[in-house]
Amino acid sequence: MTNQDTETIHAAVQDHYRREAENFSSDCCGSKTPCDCASTKNYAADDLRVLPAGLAEVSLGCGNPVSAIDMREGDTVMDLGSGGGLDCFLSAKKVGSRGRVIGVDMTPEMIAKAEANALKVGATNVEFRRGQIESIPVADGEVDVVISNCVINLSPDKPAVFREMFRALKSGGRVAVSDIVTNGPMSPVVAKSLDSWAGCVTGALDIEEYRQGLIAAGFQNVAVTPTDGTPLAAFAQRLPGLPFSALITARKP
Repeated sequence: MTNQDTETIHAAVQDHYRREAENFSSDCCGSKTPCDCASTKNYAADDLRVLPAGLAEVSLGCGNPVSAIDMREGDTVMDLGSGGGLDCFLSAKKVGSRGRVIGVDMTPEMIAKAEANALKVGATNVEFRRGQIESIPVADGEVDVVISNCVINLSPDKPAVFREMFRALKSGGRVAVSDIVTNGPMSPVVAKSLDSWAGCVTGALDIEEYRQGLIAAGFQNVAVTPTDGTPLAAFAQRLPGLPFSALITARKP
């Protein structure tokens, strides 16, 4: 992929999520793409109840990585593609006042929305930084936990993202990512367009390619689990190449 291709994809994705930030509403599930949906079904009602009304609709994710990772009091958590900040605010409650949460997003409108939401929540241990996930604006070894929700599939350079995640984590750091993946190569019936890339479809990796990409970056204990609870082996019986949501976990040695 050329630099021009990368820049074109980044521009298309940024424009897509700029429009989402400007038009958040409770009926965004009318979109047909996997991560154009406020996926509150993935969150416990008790978790959402403590947030201001309407804040749950800032999620455009495909899972709930916060519930799948061991966050400890005092941890520093980084959320890649933090959007309106829902996963950041849920993480902030887990790490407590001694912990920190850093949300990273490349869309200025999303950063502005997240910062406004932080004021509503009173989240004083959360900050938002503008940046691309291929070049994360954090220091080496700054964070204990990396989460992300339906964002890494949007990147045109996923190996760079995996390397950056590894760099940002402390030794023993943990990863929990909800993402769109495929079972085998992408089906030719899936549209190869910038719209489908921004909608989390075209950029989806094969599950084994995803696993090997994390291992190549240095991660251990890499595991992939379909979000709907279907055993991974069962996907061998399904039509290959179709996108689905999965939870990917890993650890830095």
